[in-house]
Amino acid sequence: MPERSVPDSRSLLRRLRDTLAEPTGGQDRLDRITSLIADSMHTHVCSIYLFRDPETLELCATTGLNPESVHHTRMRLGEGLVGRVARTGTPVNTGDAPGAPGFRYMPETGEEIYSSFLGVPIQRVGEILGVLVVQSREAREFLEDEVYGLEVVAMVLAEMTELGAFTADHNGIGATHRFPVLFRGATGQEGAAEGRVWLHEPRVVVTNPVADDIEHEQKRLVEAVSGLQHQIDDMLSGSATMDKEQRQVLEAYRMLAHSRGWMRRMVEDIGLGLSAEAAVEKEQATTRSKLGQSSDAYLRERLHDFDDLSNRLLRLLTGQGRDTGAQLPENPILVARNIGPAELLDYGRVLKGVVLEEGSVGSHAAIVARALAIPLVIHAGRITTEALNGDPILVDGDNGIVHLRPEDSVTAAFRDKMAMAAEAQKRYADLRELPAEDQSGKVISLTMNAGLMADLPSLAGSGADGVGLFRTELQFLTRSRVPSRGELAALYKRVMDAAGGKQVQFRTLDIGSDKVLPYMKPQDEPNPAMGWRAIRVGLDKRGVLRMQLQALMRAADGRPLSVMFPFIATPEEFHAARAEALHMRDREAKIGRRVPETLRIGAMMETPSLAFAPDSFFAACDFISLGGNDLKQFFFAADRENERVRRRYDTLDTAFLSFISGIIARCDNAGTPLSFCGEDAGRPVEALTFAALGIRTLSMRPASIGPVKHLIRRANLDDLAQVIREAQDANVETVRPAVTRYLAGLH
Repeated sequence: MPERSVPDSRSLLRRLRDTLAEPTGGQDRLDRITSLIADSMHTHVCSIYLFRDPETLELCATTGLNPESVHHTRMRLGEGLVGRVARTGTPVNTGDAPGAPGFRYMPETGEEIYSSFLGVPIQRVGEILGVLVVQSREAREFLEDEVYGLEVVAMVLAEMTELGAFTADHNGIGATHRFPVLFRGATGQEGAAEGRVWLHEPRVVVTNPVADDIEHEQKRLVEAVSGLQHQIDDMLSGSATMDKEQRQVLEAYRMLAHSRGWMRRMVEDIGLGLSAEAAVEKEQATTRSKLGQSSDAYLRERLHDFDDLSNRLLRLLTGQGRDTGAQLPENPILVARNIGPAELLDYGRVLKGVVLEEGSVGSHAAIVARALAIPLVIHAGRITTEALNGDPILVDGDNGIVHLRPEDSVTAAFRDKMAMAAEAQKRYADLRELPAEDQSGKVISLTMNAGLMADLPSLAGSGADGVGLFRTELQFLTRSRVPSRGELAALYKRVMDAAGGKQVQFRTLDIGSDKVLPYMKPQDEPNPAMGWRAIRVGLDKRGVLRMQLQALMRAADGRPLSVMFPFIATPEEFHAARAEALHMRDREAKIGRRVPETLRIGAMMETPSLAFAPDSFFAACDFISLGGNDLKQFFFAADRENERVRRRYDTLDTAFLSFISGIIARCDNAGTPLSFCGEDAGRPVEALTFAALGIRTLSMRPASIGPVKHLIRRANLDDLAQVIREAQDANVETVRPAVTRYLAGLH
């Protein structure tokens, strides 16, 4: 295999390694490195720019430019040629730097005499740490081999930066993973927690970026790639139970692992002086730069596959990653790019909080976090790159904020907030046995949402009147196969036993949209929230619906049973589902099994269409539950998974409340009990407003019951209803200001 003609590549890397190993300060290392690179590349200038903060690059060392400009010259991300390299993650190579698009003249550096410019990103697995630049007086573009050689050098600098080799002595640029960092994400589950980071996929740290023995490193790489290929072949050999699409995914995975181009490039990188681990990371970073900016969804998905392959290969080479024997820290906060429900449940209640780079408010992880009553922050971009196991971390689920390695003042303020919340919960505990009765004598039933057996102990502790929504899909989402009827019946029986005679309203399987079963053929739908989901799946796949209904009836074993069907959009869907429930009851009776003493069959109203159904529909329902999350997103046409719009519209908008009032009136006329279930039911101001409109049952997470009950007991719902009517008559867009003024006057 021919070697690239990069000047003294191996020699330069070894000299760099020796320099980095010397017991000297970070600034001295940087200065000596720029001199070494300039000498080896035969250039007049070599400069290293590092990020001072996420938006600012700082000249940290140079050979050839004015020394006085070091630590004084700064530029914003995207500014000048250096900023362009940092923003795009791709090299800039020009023989006429002053004439290049975006050039920024910095007179303090004295660089105006240098025409040629080559800048490459100092990056590690997609994380750009800085920019390495060489410049010369003569006007020429650098050769392809010179560009490639400088990228190899930048790869080693990235690893050394990661390890803190350039921690500054006095200039304010410190090692990565040491400074406090604030992440602004989004709320997945309310609450606050303090603890230590536990990475679901621990970072692999390359401690030996330079090869001592080229042949040995290439042999290590070949053996590791072979092991990776065998792992994937084993996965495919056990794919007999997989459907066509799942097998195709694994086949694509195997094709990547057997890619000759990938292997050739890594072998060449080792030939230039990189260790096997550094060669893998270099190719991973290069591929990320190329595919990460693509608008093609298929290519972006392949990038995830390639990342996973590269990370597996790095774990094989280093022995780092999962199963290292490390113990969970005290008060662990799980940090991950994303995580499935089964994996999150494996951690259980030991976790104090969860932080995800991806995820959504309706994701499996969010559902499990709510069930475990632990705070969750989603969309905390790049936190897996910044966090290390054991780092102190504060999670503010109420505001979607994460403080990593916080300063003492931030920690003190956060602890004060947690103490105040704990004190409030103690006050609410005194209300546990009291009814949610307002000053006029109206009693509101407060029930809880649940989805796991782990939720049920909260029933007594929260003071809930029952379970207004038991999500049955979690038992399907956390398994690799469809659970049997017997398994479901046993689980539902334990739920009813744990409820101790209090009512539990079971919602049948609500899958589709953002809840896709691992063994279910994925549906490529342009708008899954409005696609094949919930009762639509149940009526098309009646075998699963019937099995679930049978399991519920056998679990009841003669006790009262309440079942509701999700995402009903037309009366016809409800009547068809209701007929299935009645048929299953009659069939159970026919084969001699005990049937429920009473069978209440209800509908979840999550689409505006159902509000305008004929009176016969309302009369046919034993109860109706307003699914507030979906109902609001369809009313305002604002996707609740889209952070740009999901908070854009106020729940106390006059139009939305008028719409809810119409539903209340129709249920009252039909004598059909109505409840409100969703995030807004657990927000005290919204909950009080719904109660004033006439909704007498609210279902929420257990931790919200105390605050909601506390506010209801202080208020007079008749007075608040009058305040709301007056605000509506005044043609305001939202009644929130009027409600807020009313609450301010309460004692």
